[in-house]
Amino acid sequence: MSGLALKNIRKEFGSFVAVDNVELSVPQGSFVCLLGPSGCGKTTLLRMIAGLEKQTSGEILIDGQDITGIPTHKRELGMVFQSLALFPHLTVAENISYALKIRGVSKAEQQARAEELLELIHLPGYGDRTVSQLSGGQRQRVAIARALALSPKLFLLDEPLSALDAKLREDMQVELRQLQQKLGITTIVVTHDQREAMTMADLVVVMGEGRIRQSAKPVEIYRKPADTFVADFIGATNLLPVRKGNEGQTLFGNQKIDGVSLPETSSSLTLSVRPEDLHVVGLENGALRGTVSFVRDLGATVETFVDVVGETLTAVTTPRERVEVSVGQEVCLHLPPENCVVLTQ
Repeated sequence: MSGLALKNIRKEFGSFVAVDNVELSVPQGSFVCLLGPSGCGKTTLLRMIAGLEKQTSGEILIDGQDITGIPTHKRELGMVFQSLALFPHLTVAENISYALKIRGVSKAEQQARAEELLELIHLPGYGDRTVSQLSGGQRQRVAIARALALSPKLFLLDEPLSALDAKLREDMQVELRQLQQKLGITTIVVTHDQREAMTMADLVVVMGEGRIRQSAKPVEIYRKPADTFVADFIGATNLLPVRKGNEGQTLFGNQKIDGVSLPETSSSLTLSVRPEDLHVVGLENGALRGTVSFVRDLGATVETFVDVVGETLTAVTTPRERVEVSVGQEVCLHLPPENCVVLTQ
């Protein structure tokens, strides 16, 4: 199926490699999140797709066509910047139809398209208002509508929701995903917010140090991280340095973890287990023994911090399922083998 393809994309700034031989295939109509910490190369990659930066090497293809030599305004894409970049001297409708105006589209068509998009973003009747009369969420919607005015093949967004407060941000995540599903436009969003990526994306691309560390569906990224970087970046997790004992058992410090097998390797091994999969139990055999160091009741969830062989592990449960423990109490932690992921790097 046609869509976007990145082939061996590399970007160098002098001796610094910002993007390192990225390979990625994005099917038509997909919603992709480029996710990673600041400085990992995700925005640089987006800017190369948009034509705002030229790659040092590699190819960028849309529907099988190499667009490397095509200028930004001819790549048939829409883009929303972090700053939104709305024109304060224009009305909402004029902002939305600006690209149509500079292409010589008639005023009647401009107005009709602006009204159509205002309906789409749930702001009918707002066309004559100024940008200063809009809330943050409304400005966000207008920026999205403006980017969609020319019916682009590709929709690019760079940290589009970062300036919004937490509640509005979550509402806009859902709205943006629903809008993308309705229009079926191939969409790529840059974000450092894992929750945002998990909410919206068909495909999450985790980047670190200019490389793609893992590319998969959100649930797979969360449940089967490729390495310790991904495991630690996506959600909270417990990372346990483990080793293989003389009898083949899995050891964390001097304690045995039942049911978990380790591969034959000379590499250092790490066990990843999510806090919601780590269970506080009574003092029984076959579980890790430790001491409760802190308990945090957050209302919807309860976090229990347990010190085990010099490491602090976190277990999360609901108030209904919590085991009543206190700081300084000795407890055991059960690690379900099916929820443990062995990482070799």
